[in-house]
Amino acid sequence: MKTFDPRLTAARPDLAAEELQGLVNASRFVAGRAMHVAVELADLHNAPSHEAGLDTQALFGEDVMLYEDHEGWGWVQLVRDSYVGYLSMNALAEGKNNASHVVCVNRTFVYPGANMKLPIEFALPLGARVHMVGEEPPFARLAQGGFVFAAHLRPLSEPAEDFVLFAEGLIGAPYLWGGKTSQGLDCSGLVQISLAQAGIDAPRDTDMQQTALGSAIYFDDDISRLRRGDLVFWKGHVGLMRDAERLVHANAHHMLVACEPLRDACARIESSGGGKVAALRRLEGD
Repeated sequence: MKTFDPRLTAARPDLAAEELQGLVNASRFVAGRAMHVAVELADLHNAPSHEAGLDTQALFGEDVMLYEDHEGWGWVQLVRDSYVGYLSMNALAEGKNNASHVVCVNRTFVYPGANMKLPIEFALPLGARVHMVGEEPPFARLAQGGFVFAAHLRPLSEPAEDFVLFAEGLIGAPYLWGGKTSQGLDCSGLVQISLAQAGIDAPRDTDMQQTALGSAIYFDDDISRLRRGDLVFWKGHVGLMRDAERLVHANAHHMLVACEPLRDACARIESSGGGKVAALRRLEGD
């Protein structure tokens, strides 16, 4: 049998996605059930336990395929980046989301009515996807109920031009392994959610991003010809250039999203055993 990346393959020895039949070994194959995330964010674990490792997070409105519902845990595959893991069934609702808009600020609130003085129902993070069905200016009415300040939403059909703006807006957010929101995020999560605002689907992990995103910028030891939006990779780490000299990255040294001179980051990462820059990538048209 062909070898598949287990992070992106809905296959276990006892169960696998129906479309993988003949490609992987499993005792049983099942068709996926379309669901979507119906809470602000949901942790995707590598085992059906809240104590299990956090691999990534799924944001409100994100579509998932459910392959198993067992003892309160769903074994799922995220539709946008194909990541596989376990979500609490309490975080999921039936069917596809059919989103029309995306949240374009770090966090916004859902109100029970078109009135900012009402107690909020919950919050939505940057990148959350909603189905807008009407307006009561200055609020947008959502299909699932509730109202959001309309200026905090952008139509999915109108991607942002400068994804670096969103990374800049997250400077100071705490570092969280597996995180994808202003409440906590990691280096590849920062890149993924920033690119998503520009309509660019990025893989979740650094090693995947290094091979999938943009085109290589060839270099020896000279990394001085960079520009805004270029991606800089080390083994297990990634950041994006704010300009020709400064790097924005979520990192465990500062334990937050920081902006610093690239040369300082390079020196520190190399001295701490992280090695030299492994790759530079430039997105098409950037």
